[in-house]
Amino acid sequence: MKPVIVFDLGKVLVNFNYSIAADKITARCTRPPENLHSFLGTSPLLIQYESGQFTRQKFFEAIRDFTGFQGTVEEFGGYFAEIFSEIPPMIALHAEVRRRGFKTYIFSNTNDLAIEHVRRDFPFFADFDGYIFSCEIGALKPDAKIYEALEKMCGRRGAEILYIDDRPENIASGKTRGWRTILHETPEKTRATLENLKLL
Repeated sequence: MKPVIVFDLGKVLVNFNYSIAADKITARCTRPPENLHSFLGTSPLLIQYESGQFTRQKFFEAIRDFTGFQGTVEEFGGYFAEIFSEIPPMIALHAEVRRRGFKTYIFSNTNDLAIEHVRRDFPFFADFDGYIFSCEIGALKPDAKIYEALEKMCGRRGAEILYIDDRPENIASGKTRGWRTILHETPEKTRATLENLKLL
């Protein structure tokens, strides 16, 4: 039986750069923090949003209260979502494993603004068998709850799952469940590992 292949999203299939959003948001703030791009990427507010504790509106209001942002939630969402760009060799790699008959899944710590933007602007995103998003599950990787949700969705366990992620702590949680794993460092290394496993 072919394994299912599970892809993280950020830094695996798409790059993201919070400084893009920070520059635009800062221009509309009365009291932006000195390093807004770092704040946006590491703030406890983002963790609460991506773990499903905050709605989009509540996240916006928290950021607005902290920074003095003077725009609307729609404007903020537009700025915040425009941080992504495709990683072409990984998009091509995914397309190749699909052509070879593998089922594939997205498995991501993310939020509904990001999902909305990527789904709208990147056609590759439609070509997966299922999606597990932290904001919908109510847990962030490497919490076991979100891994259990992936297993339930795909109906596979252990070595029947091959998982690709750039974060060692996330990979470690997959390994404890018996998943086969690839710590993604470069598209070339990930491709080579798949070739060594005779999956390409």
